[in-house]
Amino acid sequence: MELKVGKDLFALCGKCDATWHVIVAMDGGKVTKVQCKQCMGYHRYRVPPGETNVNQTKTAAKPRRTVGTTSKAAAARSKAAPKDALPLVAADLSRPVRAYAMTHTYEPGERIEHPKFGQGVVESLPEPGKVSVFFESGRRTLAHGRTASPSL
Repeated sequence: MELKVGKDLFALCGKCDATWHVIVAMDGGKVTKVQCKQCMGYHRYRVPPGETNVNQTKTAAKPRRTVGTTSKAAAARSKAAPKDALPLVAADLSRPVRAYAMTHTYEPGERIEHPKFGQGVVESLPEPGKVSVFFESGRRTLAHGRTASPSL
């Protein structure tokens, strides 16, 4: 059977589970896109159960990308700061908890309340304009001591 655009073939439709399709697009000799004759939907070519692949190419299976995985940087952060870790500096309980704002300045030991990360303890000032804060979810570097931008 010669494969070309416009020819009919069996493929699996994820929307309606029909198998009768028309080839819409090909890449070289491989079927890439089909149209279902039942629901008229377009999708990638999927081999129906119990059938062999009409593309007849022996390619290594590509790992499927899973939804919801974290990036390498996020994974490194979570490994670097496990949830049972303790802050490097003890919280100064004599001071009240302050709401976080980039325009405020902070000192090690102060407690802050961040709208996203919750309550945390300021650990250090790694460089000008930045503050390292220990939250229950991990350590974060936040901005501090910024001047308010002029309004337009």
